[in-house]
Formats: sequence, C-alpha cells, structure tokens
Amino acid sequence: MSKLDEFWMVQAIELAQRAADLGEVPVGALVIRNDKVLGVGYNQPISGSDPTAHAEINALRDAAKNANNYRLPGTTLYVTLEPCAMCAGAIVHARVDRVVFGTCEPKAGAVVSQQRFFENPWLNHRVNLTADVLQERCAMQISHFFQQRRDAKKRVREQANRDG
Repeated sequence: MSKLDEFWMVQAIELAQRAADLGEVPVGALVIRNDKVLGVGYNQPISGSDPTAHAEINALRDAAKNANNYRLPGTTLYVTLEPCAMCAGAIVHARVDRVVFGTCEPKAGAVVSQQRFFENPWLNHRVNLTADVLQERCAMQISHFFQQRRDAKKRVREQANRDG
C-alpha cells in the first residue's frame, strides 16, 4: 500500500460521508488518471431512485463524461467497499487499469469475497487489484452507519411501546 493510495482513499472516504449524509450506505469512489481526479461518485440508489447508482458507477459515469470517452484506460478506481458484480462488470467494460478498495463486502463482494470476477479467463480486459487500503477506517465508517440505523429503529420501537 502506497502513500498515494492512502491519499486517494481518504478522498473516497470523504465522498462516502456525502452518501451517509443522504441516508445512503456510505460508499465513495473516485477515478484517477495521471494523479488527477477524473470522476467522483458516492452511493445514491435511494435518493436517486436508481438501483445502478452505486458509488463506482457514478464515478465511472463522471469520469467518462469528463474524458469524453466511455473507455477509461490508464485509470485507477478507488472505492471504500469491495465492488459488487454489477460494478465489477462496469469496471471491465470501462477498461479501468486498477481498482483499489478499502474493505471487503462479505455478502456481495465480487472481486475477493464471494467471487473473483476480475480473474475470469473469458474477460477481454485484466484489472489489477489492491485490497485493504485504510481497511479499518473504511470498515468503521460502514459499521458506524449501520449501528446508527439499528439504534434509530430501536428508539422508534421503544417509543411505540411506551405510547402503545
């Protein structure tokens, strides 16, 4: 793990906070080319009424628009959470060179946890992978979000029981 990877992951963590502020699962992503931000994104499927509005997809869309090209060679995608199958497919189609993620997604992670999508021999593009960059910080951000959500639901139930 390089200092540069850590620097960009901090930026992704800040983007993830934008998602949390909207009540979305806090996942942030950015696409970097030549040490410059080409695209940014954070989770917005609920607020955007779009099941495909994952952080990675939003960052890829932004980068493609800024590059004026649906292909993104020479780029690195930084994301706080391991990509799902949908996002892994989009990453391959966009021809991203490298993915750096913060923490694993044990239920739906498609690059190391549940499958190794990027290793499929039939893919026409190879993606380099770096895992666990600022892993603890990324994991804590997500854990904290879900703990707050559970606590809020518990308070609502307790209030309903008192009122009931």
